[in-house]
Amino acid sequence: MEIRTKPYDHPDAIKLTEQVQLEYVERYGDPDATLMDPGHFARPRGVFLVGYLDGEPVATGGWRAQDASPEGFRDGDAELKRMYVVPGVRGRGLARRILADLEADALAAGRVRMVLETGVMQPEAIALYTSCGYTPVTKFGVYRHHPDSVCLGKSLAPLDRSLAP
Repeated sequence: MEIRTKPYDHPDAIKLTEQVQLEYVERYGDPDATLMDPGHFARPRGVFLVGYLDGEPVATGGWRAQDASPEGFRDGDAELKRMYVVPGVRGRGLARRILADLEADALAAGRVRMVLETGVMQPEAIALYTSCGYTPVTKFGVYRHHPDSVCLGKSLAPLDRSLAP
């Protein structure tokens, strides 16, 4: 898979974010109501990635900077948004590759924690994130009061190898 940085309003990004919204409708009955703006994913306060197989867009994900707010974010947060892999190519590790690139990019931009919100109707997403070291965090964002919301986070701080035995 080739991963490219694209604006959130690039046609390939739009195509895949529309598909993920349809999947939310199938699973939850409604699209994600979180306000999104292409500017949220502009460097240095975010990035949006599109993954391509044989020239076709098949995967997306982005992060956007968040700081302490009444919605439950903390200073230095990078919020993961619109992670998606088209159904026909799932199970090949594409989401894991996008996620690793997003984590590295957010860390390089000075973010200290990656956070995400998903839901109980997405067990495969929860399994991916927990296998990548994400653990439950205090709920945040638009759905913080919704019982089906699951909020996870992971420190982006590099390991201090000087403390190793």
